[in-house]
Amino acid sequence: MTLAAGTLLGPYEILSPLGAGGMGEVYRARDPRLNRDVAVKVLPEEFFEGEEKSARFEREARLLAALNHPGIAAIYSFEEIPGSSSSSSSSTRHVLVMELVEGQTLRKLLAGEVLPLKRLLSYATQMAEGLAKAHATGIVHRDLKPENVMVTREGGVKILDFGLAKLVEDPALQGELTQSPTASVPTGAGVVLGTVPYMSPEQALGKPLDFRSDQFSFGSILYEMASGRRAFLHSSAPETMAAIIREETAPLASTAPDLPLPLRWIVERCLAKDPEDRYASTKDLARDLARLRDGASDLLTSSGTRAAASARPGAPRALLIAAAALATGAVLAVIATRKPPAGPPVWRPLTFRRGSIGGARFGPDGKTVVYAAAWQGRPVQLFTTRLDSTESTALPLPSANLAAVSGKGMLAIVLPRNLAPVVAEVSLAGGAPRELVEGGRPGSLTLAVSPADWSPNGDGLAVSRDGQLEFPIGKVLVPRTAEASVRSPRFSPDGRRIAFIQSKEGREAIGVTDLNGKKTILSEGWEIVTSLAWHPRTGEIWYSARAQNTRFGVVELNAVSLSGVRRVVARTPTLMIIEDIAPDGGVLLRSDDWPTTMTCLPPGASREVDLTWLDFSIGVDLSDDGQDLLFTEGGAAEGSKSAVYMRKTDGSSPAVRLGDGLAQKLSPDRKWVVQVTPERIKLLPTGAGESLTIMDEGLEYRGAWMFPDGKRLLVQARPGGKFSRLYVRDLAAGPPRPFTPDGFGCDALSPDGTIVVGGDKEGNVVLIPVDGGAPRPLPGLGPLDFIMNFDTAGKSLFVTRSGLPLRIDRYDIASGSRSLWKEIALADPTGVEDMSNAQLTPDGACYCYSFMRGLSRLYYVEGLR
Repeated sequence: MTLAAGTLLGPYEILSPLGAGGMGEVYRARDPRLNRDVAVKVLPEEFFEGEEKSARFEREARLLAALNHPGIAAIYSFEEIPGSSSSSSSSTRHVLVMELVEGQTLRKLLAGEVLPLKRLLSYATQMAEGLAKAHATGIVHRDLKPENVMVTREGGVKILDFGLAKLVEDPALQGELTQSPTASVPTGAGVVLGTVPYMSPEQALGKPLDFRSDQFSFGSILYEMASGRRAFLHSSAPETMAAIIREETAPLASTAPDLPLPLRWIVERCLAKDPEDRYASTKDLARDLARLRDGASDLLTSSGTRAAASARPGAPRALLIAAAALATGAVLAVIATRKPPAGPPVWRPLTFRRGSIGGARFGPDGKTVVYAAAWQGRPVQLFTTRLDSTESTALPLPSANLAAVSGKGMLAIVLPRNLAPVVAEVSLAGGAPRELVEGGRPGSLTLAVSPADWSPNGDGLAVSRDGQLEFPIGKVLVPRTAEASVRSPRFSPDGRRIAFIQSKEGREAIGVTDLNGKKTILSEGWEIVTSLAWHPRTGEIWYSARAQNTRFGVVELNAVSLSGVRRVVARTPTLMIIEDIAPDGGVLLRSDDWPTTMTCLPPGASREVDLTWLDFSIGVDLSDDGQDLLFTEGGAAEGSKSAVYMRKTDGSSPAVRLGDGLAQKLSPDRKWVVQVTPERIKLLPTGAGESLTIMDEGLEYRGAWMFPDGKRLLVQARPGGKFSRLYVRDLAAGPPRPFTPDGFGCDALSPDGTIVVGGDKEGNVVLIPVDGGAPRPLPGLGPLDFIMNFDTAGKSLFVTRSGLPLRIDRYDIASGSRSLWKEIALADPTGVEDMSNAQLTPDGACYCYSFMRGLSRLYYVEGLR
């Protein structure tokens, strides 16, 4: 029943009606006790049938009344008032007494018009800030629409009817499903109520709602403010609901072409069908809008592009689009150059023990961190920690590296195996791992990179093996080619794309593919890319990489957008490897220090000597008498170009720098250092003299060794992209002469230069006569054996394998027997996985070896942008 002006409703004098709908009648009234005008909503009495309903309504109303924010119309009280004195009815009325907001509804302001950008951003930011306040206290609006947003004469924005839909939750009201301004939206599963064009997909499906439903409704309003048309509107409510559930809106690029791209991204994110793809916090949404508003304010005052477009419909479209493009570019420039209001990033260490760390990921809750580490020289193990803890807990799982953590709490782990590691899945809660991906070439699934990632829904695993990307397992999305291989897949937050690292012709790149295999390279030309992760808020791919030809080998944290726009996020003096990014933007970084030690037992010495020169000393070759050591430096000191050095093994004299690049072998007479790149062979003189460069058309070089006569080279090369072959090349004249068919490589050359020990394309170790003859297999040797060199007589081979301790065997060529020659152990194996590049003199008396000690720490970093 409509109340006439002058009617007394308890202490309130009705002045005039303001509106009516399914949730009651609203009046302007006078409160004589406080001498102020208020809005009084008289609620339908069916909402209060029974004491339980009435008591629940009163509890919820008191909660809403405590909600205090300038962007939300306040609820002053909930009252039970006897029937009006002028009414024949004596029944009790239930009313909400609310703040009276003078102004116009956003619906009236829109009326099919496009708001100027400055006003749009002002209104949108105020709305988002009000929503954020309510959501932070656990209150959801559930019926957000332009009719429930008031704009005051001063330009302030207030949201009306906050949370009233929850107060009147009742499945019996399903019959009132309309497009009316005040229809309600219960939260129970299976109940569908609300203002249809502004429903979220989960609302339309009758699912339980949370704050992200309001974000979708807000996105629909924002879309309408920007384009002048509703995001979803069909001829009937069922058709509109079906569109909300299944269809995308018309692109803002066509409906609002002058809208700045960052604002377009915000709208699209709010309108994501999956709540997980919207903002993890409405506070983040409000912050993004505020930054856009503040960054664009001065510029838009002078440009007025959207205002001009609205006011001058007859203006030439080309001119308007051009002006919009210029304004948008300027807006982006202002935003990009503004300093963030927050302070510098905050770095919080998460691990404190001594050792190396493998993969690390956030757990499903965003607060737990799962990681793999080898502490104090022990085997690698899986651990968990929390962002607020200094302690880590070992998981009861086998020794393994971590590849990924799914939203369902499943781990993708890498189990070590002799020939090739295996990807397996296991629950974070424990249990026996189930192997998923076996085989591949040795080393194709390594512990150094993450070979797998879960899809966002946790139902599928993308893997990289043998240089190709598969999703689902067994279906090749990005194939390996003769020029390029890929690794380290990472799913985008929406699950529509997979990012990866590509290696091609000595360079590395960041690429992305859709689920149909359409591949795009976004950022290329890097010397090395160590890792990558998607940023859930910006949509960028963040990655740690080192540029080509950097002087000090700096690994930067970079970001690249899907349009290929690259920027540097951070530079630090240590190696910072990105592991993961949480939904709120917090970054999980691994700090790595990789000091490399080079140790030698010189001739006649009883103790080893530390011959480390700079920060990455790797021994390459030892002279036959054990007095001279050839080594390479490739760390931060020499940068990405690396450098070639020689020094005496007694350590009494300094190292001598011979040139840039990587060294491969020392000539038997110690006059030359052999360097090999795919394009050329270079001989560096160890003393006075000029270098010599060799290039042969049609060959891609893989290795070169000097014959004992000093006049010829043994060359391993690929002709025309085929498998490698072995050649003999005269230094004075060419061309090189092949002495093997395709598919053979070299490991060592005998002291007299007549025999090569190498491998064939099946992985067998074979003996190959240089002057012709069939290769002879060497039983008992396999692809995991490293052939160091022949002994002095050329009758035996010294053989080793990767691992700790360093074991050197002597292999008798004639009999095929193998016996231990020497075992070398480290006093402190912490952070050491391998003792590599071992060198041994032909008499077995002197040796050198290098090892890298990985020392890592995990950090949680807030404030990186």
